[in-house]
Amino acid sequence: MSDSLPLPSVLSSTATDNRARQPLVFGGLPEADGWALAPITPRDRVHFRVDRELPLAEFRDDLPDGVTATFDQGDGLYRVDGARGSAAVLADWIRAWAARHGSSTIGLRAETDVRRRAPRDLPPAFLADLCRHYGPVSLKRLQRNMSTIRLHLPDPDDLGQQVFEWVLKAVAQYDETKGVPFGAFLATQLSKWVHDLGRNAHGRTAADTEHKQQKAIAAFIAEHQRRPSEKELAAYMGQSVATLRRNSQTVATLNGLRNLQSLDGGPDGTEILLPDSSEAPDEIMGEAEQTLLSHALTAACAPDPNARPDQRAGQPNVLGWATWYLTTWGGQTKTQLSQDLNTSVRNMNVYADRVEQALKSRLAELAN
Repeated sequence: MSDSLPLPSVLSSTATDNRARQPLVFGGLPEADGWALAPITPRDRVHFRVDRELPLAEFRDDLPDGVTATFDQGDGLYRVDGARGSAAVLADWIRAWAARHGSSTIGLRAETDVRRRAPRDLPPAFLADLCRHYGPVSLKRLQRNMSTIRLHLPDPDDLGQQVFEWVLKAVAQYDETKGVPFGAFLATQLSKWVHDLGRNAHGRTAADTEHKQQKAIAAFIAEHQRRPSEKELAAYMGQSVATLRRNSQTVATLNGLRNLQSLDGGPDGTEILLPDSSEAPDEIMGEAEQTLLSHALTAACAPDPNARPDQRAGQPNVLGWATWYLTTWGGQTKTQLSQDLNTSVRNMNVYADRVEQALKSRLAELAN
């Protein structure tokens, strides 16, 4: 006779039920049923920017039937979606429409067979509950990236808004047919989108270079319990010392741009004391004039206090500052800077023109 006794059927049934994850319910619908009501669909998409903002309402009214357009004010990026196979035709139509309205496209790119859903196609109650659930979950997941996020989103309200924008972005990209839960998909995408904050603000090449260096340094420290020397880091990354130094200069420039606190700190409220020109030597006055010019340039790149934070004018014009500063005092041409930041000269000119307009008025004030 065995000493072991079988578990009562009630207990084993309860244990099994506890181990099984209950489906999430949003707006009265199980999560899987909600996705089924608005399945992801293939389409063609055209991405582009313009040298001056388009009249969006008129642009949407003129679009062919079945074609939709969205505008990301923060990035200044337009996206036009149409039926599969229509990308080339849409690209030509967009160029012609922009030209008729006095604009030209920048970095226009046609993408075929893009799988997306429009969040507005989901039931409103389902979408609202889903965002209320996954917003706090995403914030907890992003705690490990918070030092990076605060460089770009120091205001907690801006961070909260960005997180919900990322949740909606994940809703648009999530493919329920692949069998991966939405929460897992969102978690994998969040880290990528945090990295994109730096790439969007300071250029793809500079941000990627910084990311690779920091990963290599962290891996070396974990292996050897100390920071690497320059030669050791170059060998660890498979680069020459000359390449590492050049890339380190790019990273240093990126960090210098981030540390421009006056871009967010109200430069006009900073008092600058100048010596009396009748008593000060010429070289001191020359330095004072350089200080005023540098201050005027930084102030011209500050966010417009009358613009919304989600508008381009409501954010620091870092690319415009880099274009002016590095080509004026840094000894770089726009072509060289374009290669370093992996952006077009035309795009740099768009941001530099915004600086020029603000700088002219500030220099006029200094002259008076």
